[in-house]
Amino acid sequence: MSRARVRWNSQPVNRAAQQGAGRGARLAAEHLLGVSRDRVPIEEGTLERSGTVTADEANGAAVVSYDTPYAVRQHEDMDLQHDAGRTAKFLEDPFDEEQQAMQEIIAAQVRRALRG
Repeated sequence: MSRARVRWNSQPVNRAAQQGAGRGARLAAEHLLGVSRDRVPIEEGTLERSGTVTADEANGAAVVSYDTPYAVRQHEDMDLQHDAGRTAKFLEDPFDEEQQAMQEIIAAQVRRALRG
């Protein structure tokens, strides 16, 4: 019976996976922003243009936000009237609907990072 000893240094692999996950989180958030922009209420386009992605790739975090004084009301008030295809919950609904796509984006970036 032969024996072998293997030493595994997981730090480079973990580091690559974390970098891939961080990049994936940013790309997934950009995907979400794109989908939500198709639904955001438009009168003059100010709300749509205020949409941004803020990412902390080192920690694998990304945030999609809209920054106008009326963004929260437009998002939450289900009684407001909007043009066809435009709706309240313009960020929440796409977030729920795009979970699989966003997970696939992140997974693809992790795989890409691990391949080197």
